[in-house]
Amino acid sequence: MSPPPRPSSAPPPPDPIAERPGDAQQSAGAGPAAAAPRLPTSAERSSPGQGEPGVAPHHGHAPAWLRDLAGAWIFYSVLPAWPGLAPRFLRIARFAPWIGAVLGGLQGLLWWLLQGHAPALAQVCLVLAAGLWLSGGLHMDGAMDTADGLAAGERLLEAMADSRVGASGVQALVLVLLLRAAALAWLGPLAPLALLWAAVWGRLAPLIAIAHFPYLRARGSAAFHRRHWAGLAAELRPGLLLALALALLTWSLRGPDALSLGRGMLGLLPALLVPLALGRRLGGHSGDSYGACVEWSESLALLLMAALPLGAIRG
Repeated sequence: MSPPPRPSSAPPPPDPIAERPGDAQQSAGAGPAAAAPRLPTSAERSSPGQGEPGVAPHHGHAPAWLRDLAGAWIFYSVLPAWPGLAPRFLRIARFAPWIGAVLGGLQGLLWWLLQGHAPALAQVCLVLAAGLWLSGGLHMDGAMDTADGLAAGERLLEAMADSRVGASGVQALVLVLLLRAAALAWLGPLAPLALLWAAVWGRLAPLIAIAHFPYLRARGSAAFHRRHWAGLAAELRPGLLLALALALLTWSLRGPDALSLGRGMLGLLPALLVPLALGRRLGGHSGDSYGACVEWSESLALLLMAALPLGAIRG
């Protein structure tokens, strides 16, 4: 789960105000040091005159949306940063589905390359491992902390902030991985496109959580998303445009042995229901539960696409 060090500079120490979907990584002694490379650099955190953490100073005339996209690329993956563009970290959540499409596409490519050249179990395990590595385990950390919080009753926030993983967190990790393994084995040759769809739907789910529920921590790091929230319609627009492009791709690849458009669209259900269910259980959302929304929505999306009888939905 540990991402490699960033090539440009040594990783900075965890910043208590740096925006992260997993709040536990900002608590005292929280999280492994390996998570630090995915934090913005000190230059990126400096924001003269802008008054917010995670905002890089202006360089050139790149539009704000492109700088947010570059920030999302850095924040949600371990892939190399874009050269020559100063990232911004204000409204990165709206571009999370785009980063998800890249990560899901890379997993799908790995599945395709391994098809027929590796045992089925090895193929499933390697694709799952690639997904965890590419994201730095960012959202999985939130899913584990959220499970511990749900099991702690009135000590919910305290348990979620604790860097130690409890039994409920371990069970959540195992359940998520088992669900995905079962779904991928079930999907077989349909897995590459299903991975792409699931990664996009999973990263739309936190936008529903941000829009409909209060933030649980008064000074939590991921409250940053809500402070710069431009409304659900505006924040969903990049993700929905991506979903439309993915729908056109799926439709163009239609055939008896291809993933149907209807099957791909099934992932929208958990993307809507998981953040609503978690928000009601928790009484709101935190950075950890945003990560849980991603992991559970993505896993259930894959399972729904796999379990549906082949001829039940055509697209």
